[in-house]
Amino acid sequence: MNRSRTLAAAPALGLLFAVTAACGSSSDQASSGSWAYTDGRGTVISLEAAPTRIVAQSSMAAALTDLGVPGIVGVFGPLKAAGGGVDRQAEGIDPGSVADVTAAGEYGSLDLEKLASLRPDVVATYMYVPDQLWYVNPATQTKLEKLVPTAVVDFEGKTLIETLDSVKNLAKRLGADLGAKEVAASRADFDRASDRLKAVGAELRASGTNIVAVSPATDVLYVSDPSKSPDLSYYVNELKLPIVQPKGVKAADYFETLSWEKADKYRGDIALYDARVGEAGLKIFDAQPTWKTVPAGKEAAYVPWQSVAPPSFDAYAKIMNEIADGLEKQR
Repeated sequence: MNRSRTLAAAPALGLLFAVTAACGSSSDQASSGSWAYTDGRGTVISLEAAPTRIVAQSSMAAALTDLGVPGIVGVFGPLKAAGGGVDRQAEGIDPGSVADVTAAGEYGSLDLEKLASLRPDVVATYMYVPDQLWYVNPATQTKLEKLVPTAVVDFEGKTLIETLDSVKNLAKRLGADLGAKEVAASRADFDRASDRLKAVGAELRASGTNIVAVSPATDVLYVSDPSKSPDLSYYVNELKLPIVQPKGVKAADYFETLSWEKADKYRGDIALYDARVGEAGLKIFDAQPTWKTVPAGKEAAYVPWQSVAPPSFDAYAKIMNEIADGLEKQR
């Protein structure tokens, strides 16, 4: 059951905000207001003052926190891990310090009444598909955009560096000090992790070792297309990791879907697997006889891969070091 509430059910919500959003400009110069930001859709958000209360999608909130943005009062999307603590997609956020406005029910539902009670000046998220907000379904999006300005960073077709830089740009507009030593240190950490993973990739190529990026499900195996994912594309194109390029990916998909009977279509010496599947996913691998004929399956050569993470240099430095650790153990 969709528990998101309509604005008509809470007429007082309209009194909570004295901000407006206008569309159509391609610059950060607004016709009125002392703060303006042009988002990835070309929407200009014009406010009387810089935002001091922000609600953000959880991964975006974590990235903004990494960059020192103050005033994040609420989040939506993955937050708490099943076993306790914070979900890796929101790592860097203290779940106890923010309100979770995710609603039960279908994907992308928000508790708009709870969100409104936080009195946000702006809601921040991103998109991979034009005009489809990450972790907001279409019905909720329509209501949300009538309630509060939404600042959306466009990730469609962007490289990993471009996505991380675009989030930094939003962070700057939201009050982050990009000259802070912590911000500079995170970029330096990212560059060092990149160099390390590139060196590991060179060793793997020299030995003829292949990597296949996969995610197991009960009835199928998903083989990720590196060209469709900013992180995998960076690992392949910039760091030269020898990740297999599947040939049966449909235009709108990010992966090739294989039945388990065809799980040996691609030779992978090491399986870079979507870490979100956890131990249950590794058990699925172990139960598939055809997969066990693939070198990665036969040798249980598994390296976890955080396929969804906060879009920050800090987060990806950690991820690349984790991948390098795993690959070094499998050499």
